[in-house]
Amino acid sequence: MKVTVVGAGNVGATCADVLAYREIANEVVLVDIKEGFAEGKALDIWQKAPINLYDTRTVGVTNDYSKTADSDVVVITSGLPRKPGMTRDDLISTNAGIVTSVTENIVKHSPNAIIIVVSNPLDVMTYAAHITSKLPRTRVMGMAGILDTARYRAFLAEALNVSPKDIQAVLMGGHGDTMVPLPRYTTVGGIPVTELIDEETLNAIVERTKNGGGELVKLMGTSAWYAPGSAAAQMVEAIVRDQRRVFPVCVRLEGEYGIDGVYLGVPVILGKNGIEKIIELQLNDEEKQLLETSRGHVKEVMDALDNINAAKA
Repeated sequence: MKVTVVGAGNVGATCADVLAYREIANEVVLVDIKEGFAEGKALDIWQKAPINLYDTRTVGVTNDYSKTADSDVVVITSGLPRKPGMTRDDLISTNAGIVTSVTENIVKHSPNAIIIVVSNPLDVMTYAAHITSKLPRTRVMGMAGILDTARYRAFLAEALNVSPKDIQAVLMGGHGDTMVPLPRYTTVGGIPVTELIDEETLNAIVERTKNGGGELVKLMGTSAWYAPGSAAAQMVEAIVRDQRRVFPVCVRLEGEYGIDGVYLGVPVILGKNGIEKIIELQLNDEEKQLLETSRGHVKEVMDALDNINAAKA
């Protein structure tokens, strides 16, 4: 199995490191436009192999997509990171151009690859990659829900003083302030979370989750990388090993949840073919309204990208 990670910055390098350490693929190719950057990161990861005892070969290249040929899965992390004061939407024009160019190169050399988008603004960059690739929607998806649910579960584990291993949760919608955590579908060791925590504390955790990325940007001056890189690697593992894991993943909806043509995070079964099935939950009226608000926000940014592309045409 061969996996390519485009972008050797913090998120991409973390993803490549996790893929290698967990021996998820035989070869991991790291690509970047900065001369020597990917080569150095890949070499550093490879030199760690005798210490951490793994066999995955890591290879770095500067803007040479021929070395990525016949990749089974490609993770796109390329683009500008968020800076203090920036919203994800501020990044749309520049990052859409980067993601479009990367996707064209990926499809040229690995036409059968499954593509995972991590670049921000996530939902709209998934849109850009999908329309550029012309691949089925089951093979072009965005990584957001796993990261967002991880933050939600981490905050809950802290508040309840329990292991995060025992917390399961579902989160839907766009990646950002309008995401839709679903406490009704959150359990701790099989116990509904609402039986273990008061409503006020739970609502505060939900709000903290919605602003989880912004909290880290404010603390560090740039976007997070350990959790996003690991989340992308977990998606790769589910595909490469055909685990059929149930994860929230950004995908183009085509009638599911009454939504058509918008890219939103929903629970799916992830396996060797990419998205094997989209799971439709029975949402209550409040949850439906929150999802509709999220849909409207993502559609606005999709329309902005369409306008940018029309102006360039």
